[in-house]
Amino acid sequence: MSFSFNFDVESQNPNAEDKSKLAEHIKEAKEHPVPNDPHFLLIDAVPETVQIGTLPSLHFLNETVFEQTASERDDEEEILSRTLQQKSDLISGIYEGGLKVWECTYDLLKLIEKDIETFGGKMVLDLGCGAGLLGILALKRGARQVHFQDYNSTVIEQLTVPTVILNCHEDDVDTMDPTLHASLVKCRFFSGDWSRFLALLMKETPPSKYDIIFTSETIYNTAYYPSLHDTLQKLLAPTGLVYLATKAHYFGVGGGLHLFETFVEERGVFSVDHLWDGEEGLQRHIVALKFK
Repeated sequence: MSFSFNFDVESQNPNAEDKSKLAEHIKEAKEHPVPNDPHFLLIDAVPETVQIGTLPSLHFLNETVFEQTASERDDEEEILSRTLQQKSDLISGIYEGGLKVWECTYDLLKLIEKDIETFGGKMVLDLGCGAGLLGILALKRGARQVHFQDYNSTVIEQLTVPTVILNCHEDDVDTMDPTLHASLVKCRFFSGDWSRFLALLMKETPPSKYDIIFTSETIYNTAYYPSLHDTLQKLLAPTGLVYLATKAHYFGVGGGLHLFETFVEERGVFSVDHLWDGEEGLQRHIVALKFK
């Protein structure tokens, strides 16, 4: 019996026509300011908590509640209603799975806990962030700045920003934490296609360079490899590291670690080191990319 993700993707190996369809859906990038009074984003919030070893507790908003309250939420992209109608975790070029915390994110959190990474004074990018747990951990552990990027603006506005705010509270979510404003000042939030996001950042003087880039479960579609690789190449600091968490293969979609490693090797820009290889069930991996 084969295993298949519930992804609405027409072909495992996109041809020219498929790539043309993807191009039609390329989403322009934009930066999302934090509201002046961010607490309203937590009204009726139902948080879940992740506790991994000695890591600080991490909180995120319950996915089921998002589904149940879809009709009440500000969703210009209509991704909440469309994913419910199509019963899909991903609609390629429309919705890229950001409302779900995927398994490999937890793998990477466990690795960080084991390696005792502190992030002190570092610039961090959570690329394809979803709820943003990886970036939030970096924020809690002393990062100088943390930038969050997801394909969908709805994900950033309705999930990422509220989740960051939720984690800036030490106690009751109804009580203003005195460190909340200081923490949010360290954060920036972006949505849009990677190529457009890259172009947006490259307009800045100087453009941002990141000491650490996290990206989890983002290599499921081979059509996205060129823009992902270009983004990593242009935004990673010379001595920086990319932490990539992924499944070995995404059945029903076509991408996976072997194909991405081959793509990276052909480009000749990065070296790839395996940090963790899980052999149980559907194989999962964590690799680090750095400049050769």
